Amino acid sequence: MLTSLIIGVLLMNVFAAALVVARAPVYRTRLYRPMLLNLVLSVAPLVVLGLAVVLVLPLIVVGVPRPAVWAVAVVLGLVWLLLLPNSGYLITELNLNHRRKGERVPEWYDVLLVLVLAMSGVLTTVLNVFLMVLVLLVVGGNDTAAPLAGTTARVIEGVLLVLVAFGIYLGRHVRLNSWDVKHPTHLVRKVLGHLRGPGAVGNAIGFTLLGAVFFALMYLVMIGPVVQGLVDVESVRQSTS
Repeated sequence: MLTSLIIGVLLMNVFAAALVVARAPVYRTRLYRPMLLNLVLSVAPLVVLGLAVVLVLPLIVVGVPRPAVWAVAVVLGLVWLLLLPNSGYLITELNLNHRRKGERVPEWYDVLLVLVLAMSGVLTTVLNVFLMVLVLLVVGGNDTAAPLAGTTARVIEGVLLVLVAFGIYLGRHVRLNSWDVKHPTHLVRKVLGHLRGPGAVGNAIGFTLLGAVFFALMYLVMIGPVVQGLVDVESVRQSTS
């Protein structure tokens, strides 16, 4: 079940990339590079998370002290968190702003393109959050599926999805990038300057809350059955052992 989820998300990203790349030669128009760049940035958190798993799990297996394991996990986790809004950011591609006047590309193609692009971002975001919850529970010493349906997991998921939604707002409306964290003073000044604008605080809160609810519903639809399946399988195994 988990394998199908991961493969499905990866294939959706491949499909989105194929549509973006094929658009240029098929319809003899320019390659819209910003879409391709945003798609690459969308997948970046999964790459970092994969690196974290490759580094952290062996440390646990060989018995490295928990503080050292947590130190490595925290550093990689912060990098992952900074990159995570790039996945959800693809929902802001749901427009046809990339089309030129007299564009020879059929409108149906571009509608499908932006839809697939947005959905790839949503699916990637959801998968990222779920895998991070798995990693945190494993690092915390849990080796059963039951905690995935527990309060701790729900709190982690909720906090991450709120941060994702707020990060998307900062990216779209304040025009911030993940790497702007290298200049924290400028970043804070830019955010505060934006929030002082008329209605900016209300817009930020509204977008963040509604965006978090949207991602939470998608999370429920996608991850809920996976978690329930894992818990049920574990219960069956325990009852037959």
